[in-house]
Amino acid sequence: MRTLSIRLPDSLHKRIKQMAAVEGISMNQFITLAIAEKMSALATVEYLEERVKRGSRQKFEAVLANVPDVEPEEYDKL
Repeated sequence: MRTLSIRLPDSLHKRIKQMAAVEGISMNQFITLAIAEKMSALATVEYLEERVKRGSRQKFEAVLANVPDVEPEEYDKL
């Protein structure tokens, strides 16, 4: 495990401390989880951008053409 020193505005430090206390975890755990969540979000965007490049409008429309043209069930209507 590594140690990282960061400078935070007092207001942010105070808020992190409060939120960590509410969650019942340490500030270190809170910050580690926040970083992991951000990394996961960025990785998801990266993954989706790669998937978009492999997509094809023609294939999408071909799949849609196989969907039956029927009214949705009553419980499925908006």
